[in-house]
Amino acid sequence: MSNATLNSETVHRVSFLDKASLHIPILRILQADGTTYEQSVLPNIDQALAEKIYDTCVFTRVLDERMLGAQRQGRISFYMTCTGEEAAVIGSTAALDDGDIILAQYREHASLRYRGFTTEQFMNQMFSNEKDLGKGRQMPIHYGSKALNYQTISSPLATQIPQATGVAYGLKMQGKRNVAMCYFGEGAASEGDFHAGLNMAAVLNSPTIFFCRNNGYAISTPTEEQFAGNGIASRGVGYGMHTIRVDGNDMLAVLAATQQARAYALEHNAPVLIEAMSYRLGAHSSSDDPSGYRSKEEEQKWQEHDPVQRFKLWMINKGWLKEEDDSALHDKYREEVLAAVKVAEKLDPPHIDEIIQDVLDKPTPALEKQLKDLKEHINKYPKAYPKSAGRI
Repeated sequence: MSNATLNSETVHRVSFLDKASLHIPILRILQADGTTYEQSVLPNIDQALAEKIYDTCVFTRVLDERMLGAQRQGRISFYMTCTGEEAAVIGSTAALDDGDIILAQYREHASLRYRGFTTEQFMNQMFSNEKDLGKGRQMPIHYGSKALNYQTISSPLATQIPQATGVAYGLKMQGKRNVAMCYFGEGAASEGDFHAGLNMAAVLNSPTIFFCRNNGYAISTPTEEQFAGNGIASRGVGYGMHTIRVDGNDMLAVLAATQQARAYALEHNAPVLIEAMSYRLGAHSSSDDPSGYRSKEEEQKWQEHDPVQRFKLWMINKGWLKEEDDSALHDKYREEVLAAVKVAEKLDPPHIDEIIQDVLDKPTPALEKQLKDLKEHINKYPKAYPKSAGRI
């Protein structure tokens, strides 16, 4: 018999619990006008950190704007924006140590930028050219950087969740004072990997921060059609882990929650679940048309909660930002991104021999045979493979 059973309160008549039995407050520090709520406890933040956070916000907005346009022009095949969720992603990343390992879903490129991924590196990945760290093997926005402790994105939903549990457990076994940060949406929390990953982390005391971006939709499916419970936070409590729900459009609330979640995870070698309530202002991806499942009125309502604008006003109120500096920063990144696009799209694709490298320590005879057959096929039909034909 478990301790929970032994220590449970005893009753003598039927008494059910429901989703209203668990009260989950939402942490808010920053108001829409850039002022803080009375009695708010601010996170550990100074001007230098605030400027780095805001710089990342502006770059991400510009990147999203430019690259979605590039996709519409047929210059890249696919794109996903972070628009509306910058506070959730950047605020949480800013609370981490550079040695903490990030396992993202696919909307967290702002996290990678915060850690130092260059404009050129973004472009090389999206154009799958010879300078792409992933050697052209992934579709656009599936980034990865060993140097920045950011594991490569996987397209299948929720695979990173149990992996993050294992990564953090490995860090603990090595005696490192680091955590694994795992990002996912509330839609991914409907996958079996979510439940396996969280239960494993709680049982094994794995120092993992599970960060759920609850943006209201799993592609076109609204939350009320995904689950009937009290959001995702209630599941963390159910698995026996420290849990908090925050306003995902509040940069300061996200930063504060993640700073304390990291401290707890390291002190207790235990997982933490953060549910950030936000909204995806853009489409799910460049292949999606959100007008088919949500109204313009709904989108306009959430525009009023723009996380970047809210943080910008706070910085202006602090005297850390001026409007003219903000405009100059936007102009700088628009020029930088456009210039990087023009360079990256003209670079050659990776050499075809690289397609079997890094798969195994040494290519097997079977892989070498497949490469040989592939080259023969391309040589036979060079017009069908204009980029590869010139790289054999």
